[in-house]
Amino acid sequence: MPASYAYLGPEGTFTEVALRTLPEAATRELLPYVSVQSALDAVRTGEAEAAFVPIENSVEGGITTTLDELVAGEPLMIYREVLLSITFALLVRPGTQLSDIKTVTAHPAAQPQVRNWLRANLPDAVWESAASNADGARLVQEGRYDAAFAGEFAAARYGLRALETGIHDAENAQTRFVLVGRPARPAAPTGADKTSVVLWQRDDHPGALRDLLGEFATRGINLMLLQSRPTGAGIGNYCFCIDAEGHISDRRVAEALMGLKRICLQVRFLGSYPRADIRPGQERTALPGTSDQEFLAASDWVARCQDGRFQ
Repeated sequence: MPASYAYLGPEGTFTEVALRTLPEAATRELLPYVSVQSALDAVRTGEAEAAFVPIENSVEGGITTTLDELVAGEPLMIYREVLLSITFALLVRPGTQLSDIKTVTAHPAAQPQVRNWLRANLPDAVWESAASNADGARLVQEGRYDAAFAGEFAAARYGLRALETGIHDAENAQTRFVLVGRPARPAAPTGADKTSVVLWQRDDHPGALRDLLGEFATRGINLMLLQSRPTGAGIGNYCFCIDAEGHISDRRVAEALMGLKRICLQVRFLGSYPRADIRPGQERTALPGTSDQEFLAASDWVARCQDGRFQ
């Protein structure tokens, strides 16, 4: 497989900036693709070793395009995640003033992060979505739009200037990016890990979602993301994208997944991988009765009972 990483392009996206924080990116050819779908398809077809795409931001939650691509199609697996703090600049062609701006563009995920600023400063500007923030900058360069919300670093690359900088509606806004490849053995646990899955209910009944979440709750597993996505099978038919603390090699996580496999119509494992928000040693202390040692002790007790050794 080629030693290359696909990413949401073109050059100058926040995705590219986040990707370059990975040490291994320095030894890979970095290939920009026009969309999340095409970047992930490059992995599925063997054009790239892995793809690096945004999956969640702290303002709007899960990025549905990425989640839907991971839910459907040939299975892929998450191997790494990166958190990047996000602030926007308003990029324009040289000579453009704020009063000249009638149209603005950016990736759809950017709009919730600049909505209040836009209302206060450009209330009459028409918003049009672009495939990425850098692609919006390119469209401004070509004269298609008057301004684009993108990273300030993209200005020089597209011959633009930053008319305004430090734009954000929410302080400390972050976007989470993931490195996605073909399914393989997960990396060894670090002690500060995350496991991602997609769940499909077997049927719709009162308490169905509670039953799914109960598999995590009874084992003391904290959830970090819970987002429903339509399956396409009709109104009211949803699957659930979940990020949970822990690694599939942890006994409590493995048993939760086994329980879900029993009660769900389908479970798609998206990977266990190191968390980007904490380091090993900073993870939450396991609740009483949920450590690997306690699971092993309980399993040993059952085995002794089965052998007639009740002590």
